[in-house]
Amino acid sequence: MLKILLYPFSWLYGLVVFIRNNAYDLNLLKSREFGVPVISIGNITVGGTGKTPHVEYLVGLLKEKYRVATLSRGYKRSTKGFRWVETTSTALEVGDEPLQIKHKFADVTVSVCENRVDGVEQLLSTDDGIVPDVVLLDDAFQHRRITPGINILLIDYNRPVKDDHLLPLGRLRESTHQMRRANIIIFTKCPDEVTPIMRRVLQNDVGLLPYQSLYFTKLEYEKLVPVFGGKRLGKSLYEERKYALLVVTGIAAPQPMLNYLGRFSGQVESLSFSDHHNYSHDDIQKIEARFASMDAEKKIIVTTEKDAMRLKDSGYLSEDLKAVWYYLPVKVSFLEEEKKSFNKKILNYVGENKSNRELHKRKNSGQS
Repeated sequence: MLKILLYPFSWLYGLVVFIRNNAYDLNLLKSREFGVPVISIGNITVGGTGKTPHVEYLVGLLKEKYRVATLSRGYKRSTKGFRWVETTSTALEVGDEPLQIKHKFADVTVSVCENRVDGVEQLLSTDDGIVPDVVLLDDAFQHRRITPGINILLIDYNRPVKDDHLLPLGRLRESTHQMRRANIIIFTKCPDEVTPIMRRVLQNDVGLLPYQSLYFTKLEYEKLVPVFGGKRLGKSLYEERKYALLVVTGIAAPQPMLNYLGRFSGQVESLSFSDHHNYSHDDIQKIEARFASMDAEKKIIVTTEKDAMRLKDSGYLSEDLKAVWYYLPVKVSFLEEEKKSFNKKILNYVGENKSNRELHKRKNSGQS
């Protein structure tokens, strides 16, 4: 019954998105190109596809050779306009994901702006004259006011888009036909192995075009890190299974994390909140009560790296609770030998376009 009620709204939403996309395709709405390599990373669905770990992968790949800048909208921040993200910023000021990137890569330029065109213009007109060699646009597949040099589309391997529907009936932000705008499509959160048959099925599902490249990545969890700078657990958690875990998450899809942690503990309890949830005093009291009710000699609280960014500035946490709170870092890795191919494609694009930009600048300077 609910689906029947949602169909008209889904149809209307699809009509608006269709008109907007066609306006860009017909050049009725203008899309801006910049004289700097721009890479967009985004998805076609609502919910987590692992954008931030993939942005972090690109930052790690590029930062040794190029000046890298990331630009996000800063989802759920309390501020407006362009802002530089510093390690001293708060999640409320700049958003949890940009702050996470800055904490991981302190020497990289991280910024937020809800208007991506204004944001890139700010990055290219800094007071010190030092501009980035490449700009990474986070969650920008639908932001068509900028034409990126490489458009990377992420799709959750476990939530295929083939039979999905447009919002609010389904999870699609726009029609799957728009996947044609992607240069690179990555299936994320894959199992350790994807069979050749499944690869062909997924290739057919997305209607892979000749100019598109298809890759597969998986999530890899790292060692737990104290949220508030306490002592690391060492091997005791991973080898002895003596700790009971309360897993507190404010992300779209917590189940993979719960499955992973279940390998190291016979007692895993969870409290799940909405994606990007800001923890209130009542939330903290609920967590504290749940943790106190757990009957175990050794127990800790585990959260995501993104949640840790929001919790760091909470004024509601007792010192006792801070001492047992850890976050689980995550990174992406490519399946089989795909990493080399992907890295080469990205590095070649940035290197060639950076060279073209510098040549253009030298020519203009010689004419003046």
